[in-house]
Parts: sequence; structure tokens; C-alpha cells
Amino acid sequence: MATPETRRFEKTRDFAQKHLPKNASLLDLGTPNSLSTYLAAAGFSVQNTKGENLDTDYHNYLNTNADCVTAFEIFEHMLAPFNILHQIKCDKLIASVPLKLWFASAYWNMKDDWDKHYHEFEQKQFDYLLEKSGWKIKDSMRWASPDYKSFGVRPLLRYITPRYYMVYCERV
Repeated sequence: MATPETRRFEKTRDFAQKHLPKNASLLDLGTPNSLSTYLAAAGFSVQNTKGENLDTDYHNYLNTNADCVTAFEIFEHMLAPFNILHQIKCDKLIASVPLKLWFASAYWNMKDDWDKHYHEFEQKQFDYLLEKSGWKIKDSMRWASPDYKSFGVRPLLRYITPRYYMVYCERV
């Protein structure tokens, strides 16, 4: 059985391939990671950011030559994702965020300031952020992230409740 991470990677790759040519160049607003390696293996040319605080230190990425900007589970870690979304010069965006779950608190790592969710969006909140920052959603998908190893009410709710939301947008 595929792991939640493998399922997420496959969904992300398939969604990107649906909207972009195979050799498209991506500016990923995240440090190099397993997902960026997975997308590169699928034929995309991926450039990652270097771990800067993208709330304040994003100006080096505004004038990108990339075909598409990607942001996979990044915006929930930012205090002000509007700024980079509004100012970045690119015509296409693919982004995913964890959705707010009514039965679980936002993720908050007490030991690591970089590993906190300042936002866990409702779909309408993320849609509004994108609209106000100059993007038009052209396609979207939501999916659950079940945990097949656990038993109980929360694992059952995770099986049926969408946890992730991904969008393909174009600049207005």
C-alpha cells in the first residue's frame, strides 16, 4: 500500500503534468526536498529557494524566468504569503496547502520556529488570498490523507475528510 507521502507526490506530479509541458521549468518556493527530486525525475526542471524567510526575504525570486512557480505546503508556514504571491512575476502557479480540519488543531512544533502552521486554510480563504494577490484559479483538487495504521475516530475522519487542496492558477 502506498504511503501518504507517495500518494501526495503522485497526485502532485499528475496535476503538474496535466497543466504544464513535461520539460517546464519550475521555481519551487521551498528548499530542495524529496518532492522536488520526484518532480525533476518526472522531467521538470526544478529550481528551489534556499531556505530564506519568504515573508521578508523574497525579492531575489520576484523576476523569475521559470514557466511556473510552485509552492507545495509552504504558505501555511508564512505569516504573509500575500506579498510574494502578489509581486512575483510569473504567469502560472501551482500551489497546495493543508486544509483546516475541524477535528484537529493546527500543527505547531514547539521546538522549531520554522516548523509551525500559522495558517491552515479553509478552501474559501485560500481562494480569496489567490484572488486578491492577482491569480485566477483554473483548476483545483482536494484529497484526503488517510492513515491506514491507526484506528479510532480521528483516523476515520482523516480517511473521509479532504486534508489537502491544490490549485493551478494563471496571473490575471
